[in-house]
Amino acid sequence: MSLSLQMLGTGGAFAKQYFNNNALLSTEDFTLLIDCGITAPLSLHQIDKSPDEIDAILITHIHGDHVGGLEEIAFRGKFQYGRKPVLYISKKLVQPLWENTLKGGLTQEGISSLEDAFEVHTLEEGISNSLSPKLSVELIQTPHIPGKDSYSLYINHEIFYSADMTFQPELLMKLVRERDCRRMLHEVQFISPGAVHTTLDELLSLPEEIQQMIYLMHYADDMESFIGRTGPMQFLRQHEIYSL
Repeated sequence: MSLSLQMLGTGGAFAKQYFNNNALLSTEDFTLLIDCGITAPLSLHQIDKSPDEIDAILITHIHGDHVGGLEEIAFRGKFQYGRKPVLYISKKLVQPLWENTLKGGLTQEGISSLEDAFEVHTLEEGISNSLSPKLSVELIQTPHIPGKDSYSLYINHEIFYSADMTFQPELLMKLVRERDCRRMLHEVQFISPGAVHTTLDELLSLPEEIQQMIYLMHYADDMESFIGRTGPMQFLRQHEIYSL
């Protein structure tokens, strides 16, 4: 099955050089945008891709580096393309995304709810949701900020894509040993401790067989100084296209 990944950005919340950690996941006939942070519209412009070419957006959690570009996408859908962007989202995130993030900027005549701005499809966690004939996604709730819901993704029953999350070694090992995971796209924080993120030291504590599956993302702007210090784990690079 042909599945490709192109990172619109690979940086953490405060990164300026590498943009927000958002990704385009594509099959032959379907393109999913995983998260749409503040820098996503600019990054799409840089690779000469129109938002209208994206079939759907999936949101993992509601921090600005993951949802800050949604206002532009919604307005361009309404006024430029004449259609609502398709949005996949956990039921638990619908209300906070609208009330706490998008309501102030998007509210106007004809838009008074998330459903007015987007074609909203809610996803149940813990089950595989088919988004297209060749792309399925399971939401896995993973801890990030206490009291705020955040969801990592299990793609096509074999690829783990982490949201921002604290270290969960039991989950990672279970995915490999019980659920046939063969690749992990995992966030990393270089400094310790990792109060709300997974640190490099923590990932280096995993068995080498699991480290060999990991591609690192959501990193700080000093990433280049850590090349050669990540064991067998490799860095994902902005705008490069990877075959998964």
